[in-house]
Amino acid sequence: MKIKNIKAWPIVMPLEEPYTIAYETINTATNIFIQIEINQGIIGYGCSAPDKPITGETPESVLQLIDNVVHPMIKGLDPLRHSFIIEKLKNHLNDKPATLAGIDMALYDILGKVCNLPLWKLLGGFRDRMKTSVTIGILPVDNTIKRAKEWLDRGFKSLKIKGGLDVEADIERILKVREVVGKKVELRFDANQGYTVEQSLQFINQTRKAKLELIEQPTPRGQPEMLGSVTQKAPIPVMADESLMSLLDAFRLARKDLVDMVNIKLMKVGGIAEALQINSVARSAGLEAMVGCMDEATLAISAGLHFALARPNVRYADLDGNIGLINDPTRNAVILRDGILYPSSQAGLGCEFCE
Repeated sequence: MKIKNIKAWPIVMPLEEPYTIAYETINTATNIFIQIEINQGIIGYGCSAPDKPITGETPESVLQLIDNVVHPMIKGLDPLRHSFIIEKLKNHLNDKPATLAGIDMALYDILGKVCNLPLWKLLGGFRDRMKTSVTIGILPVDNTIKRAKEWLDRGFKSLKIKGGLDVEADIERILKVREVVGKKVELRFDANQGYTVEQSLQFINQTRKAKLELIEQPTPRGQPEMLGSVTQKAPIPVMADESLMSLLDAFRLARKDLVDMVNIKLMKVGGIAEALQINSVARSAGLEAMVGCMDEATLAISAGLHFALARPNVRYADLDGNIGLINDPTRNAVILRDGILYPSSQAGLGCEFCE
């Protein structure tokens, strides 16, 4: 069994509605789709969602790396030697996590198809479905409330509100949303590195009655001691997102008790294999984990879901990056029903390209 060919191509997917976070406004998502064909006719599919501010990659850089580095290095190798291939590629892609994630996915997709099993069962099969939150970007209060109602009408029971630009406005929005949605809806807040320690604690203290489930990455990722200061004083769980880019980051966060939770995104850490190792560090330190995402086609969302379903301490999901993407050719790779994600019953990642 050998890798016969590797192909990669970009697809630009406009968003039905742009959204704003603390450091940018997003209008479109360009994903790189990857196809690895083996000599037995099986094809594995992967997806890379580069994000320059987070992963340091662009669609152009991913395509160049696949053509100039990945293809010549792995063509002819046994696709089932996943660890061997990924470690070989890390020497050249160690700071290119979204590129590595796409290759990792495609190899796992091949493994599932060879075994004729969905990947989540091969990885452990702890659960067979998962509730996901859905994200509301930075909007005026009235628009935030309107959007929250729309998502609840579509069956979602967990909302993540973005903020980080104006702490007073963020406090108002959270309190107003809680008044409207009632007590049973889960509310999460993500400041996307926008706060100081003082602003973080002000926000947390003044939104206590909203009973937030967690606050995500309130302070800049390059200053972990700030994140630790918030964690020590906050009465709600504090989650690392941008501060977690690697296995070493997970170890440092856990060793110094800087957070209560971690958000593991395949595009940030380099794929499923690395996510599994990071999750083991989190579990050994007693940290709960969330599986998150970037603006990703459903194929990549499927990979995150299969990882999460396999591990007991990945208790939270924020896998909504495919919702509202126009021209997603893999939109059938997962099933979303009333805010619950279900994997496809097909082998591997369950991806079929749509017309």
